[in-house]
Amino acid sequence: MILNYIWIAFLVIAFIVACVQLIFFGNTQIFSDIMNAAFGSARSGFEVSLGLTGALSLWLGIMKIGEKGGVLERLSRVVAPFFVKIFPEIPKGHPALASMFMNLSATMLGLDNAATPMGLKAMREMQELNQEKDKASNSMILFLVLNTAGLTLIPVSVLVYRAQLGAVNPADVFIPILLATFIAFIAGLISVAVVQKINLFNRVVLGTLGSISALIGGIIYFLSGLPKEQIAQYSSFAANFILLSIIISFITMAMIRKVNVYDSFIEGAKEGFHVAIGIIPYLIAILVAIGMFRASGALTFMTDGIRWLVGLTGINTEFVDALPTALMKPLSGSGARGMMIETMKLHGADSFVGRLSSIIQGSTDTTFYIIAVYFGSVGIKNTRYAIVCGLFADTVGIIAAIMLGYLFFH
Repeated sequence: MILNYIWIAFLVIAFIVACVQLIFFGNTQIFSDIMNAAFGSARSGFEVSLGLTGALSLWLGIMKIGEKGGVLERLSRVVAPFFVKIFPEIPKGHPALASMFMNLSATMLGLDNAATPMGLKAMREMQELNQEKDKASNSMILFLVLNTAGLTLIPVSVLVYRAQLGAVNPADVFIPILLATFIAFIAGLISVAVVQKINLFNRVVLGTLGSISALIGGIIYFLSGLPKEQIAQYSSFAANFILLSIIISFITMAMIRKVNVYDSFIEGAKEGFHVAIGIIPYLIAILVAIGMFRASGALTFMTDGIRWLVGLTGINTEFVDALPTALMKPLSGSGARGMMIETMKLHGADSFVGRLSSIIQGSTDTTFYIIAVYFGSVGIKNTRYAIVCGLFADTVGIIAAIMLGYLFFH
């Protein structure tokens, strides 16, 4: 229901802003721009879904090997003590627990191509437990919000873009990004826990969150001692080494159990193809609305309005130049990335605004894209409070990014 209103709001606002530009500025090209954006976004949505087909087939095939080899069952037992506390609807030992763990682990390593297929598999497994098939369950909502928070330990892509755009020290934003994304993750968890009355003060939950905090502290300590130009290289190697190790371990365990590895892979890959096809209409719908909203100039009007309001308070307004990345981030990952690159090109990669846009880009994930893909894959239409909690996590992460930007670089 909420997604329906938001979708309509994007289209109506785009039309109103276009009319304002026509009436007050004589911009007769604006309607053509909006329609071009609509058709372009529809094509982009189809291409993204098509691109997902390969990744989904690959990773759901690997996951099927892990399932038949007994790896996922064992993994479920390992993560059960923590996951059962925050996902009480999911029975202990259910395969969804392992899929969720694999998804969140891949996200933390910055491996989006692996995280999405694993997340979609987790959604399908949770849908089997869902009593109301068109309505998001509590477990689905929490899982989705944790994904929108996008806790990433190593923001490799941001560091690479900064290096390409001439940053003297591309990795100088690493610690602020890590802190901002962790804050967003905790905010998302707390927001859902409040609604669902999940006890976060449980000893197991506190111990796990404490361990994650210690891990983040350890990573910061280790990478801070490396030559700055090697941080992206080390992190990329570590992430891909871990991923390849997972694949080999899945295959090895399946062979020990005398499972037909090839047939298992094909079985899972077929599922990936059907999932990708089912996502297409949901993804096109949200991308078209976002594309029209952006092409209308509504985002520019919002930024200018915020700058004016902040100026009235006497607060430093430098951060406003980085807000296009922040405003686009929940809507479109590629759009936010484009805004970040454009900001660094305009102001310089090592400027305050250039660094701040990089921190914002790494602080959260793309809420509406994730909702369209994850909920769309299982036919969920009633998202309940998922969008509200997801956007809350985004907002907290972006505010944290701005504050950390001033703390580290201003």
